[in-house]
Amino acid sequence: MEQEEASTTKTITGSSTSKPASNSSSKVSPLRSRFRRVCVFCGSSAGKKASYQLAAVQLGQQLVERGVGLVYGGGSVGLMGLVSRAVHNGGGQVIGVVPKAVLPSELIGETPGELKAVSGMHQRKAEMARRADAFVALPGGYGTLEELLEVITWAQLGIHDKPVGLLNVEGYYDSLLAFIDKAVDEGFIAPAARHIIVAAPTPGELLAGLEDYVPAHHDASSAKLTWESSVDTNTMVCSPDISR
Repeated sequence: MEQEEASTTKTITGSSTSKPASNSSSKVSPLRSRFRRVCVFCGSSAGKKASYQLAAVQLGQQLVERGVGLVYGGGSVGLMGLVSRAVHNGGGQVIGVVPKAVLPSELIGETPGELKAVSGMHQRKAEMARRADAFVALPGGYGTLEELLEVITWAQLGIHDKPVGLLNVEGYYDSLLAFIDKAVDEGFIAPAARHIIVAAPTPGELLAGLEDYVPAHHDASSAKLTWESSVDTNTMVCSPDISR
């Protein structure tokens, strides 16, 4: 993927700060958020540690508490199922974006909330990005890493300035963060590109960090680039969709 100067890794070590409650309605969350929806990337497996599963549930609960909806890859398996059910059961909005090829419920399980069917994987990522105001990666495998690194690259290129969070449960992503440090040291990632990823060990700390995130990058020459949400079969098209 292309790389340019922008912002990449910020680790949050402090605790999250609660914001004042709104008294407009008894159903309004006591924590205000500037986000309408957060896109969550995570494993379709549950992982071996109970802490991964607990973090997925807690993240979903934190989103509900803040009145923030969830956008994710659909289905009810693994960590994807845990976070989506936590939001849905808490009364929050859930939007699952699923390629038609994996729509059968025997492959991914039932999607709680709204199901958005798209034609392929490129369209899935573009649609999730378009509907979200921020991104969070829970522990996961190849697919989670691919989605995470793509939205980081989009930020580098000025396609969006939405915050990107890494939920580093029990140090799961320590080696990835060390790799990013190594890439900076070796001159493959610019020092200015260390601000895109906001990393924290707990959902509360991470969401607080995302709320406080201020983009340190902007490349005027590429600020209008993006992926069209209705990408042709093998073609990526530039348009101004996901940046807003």
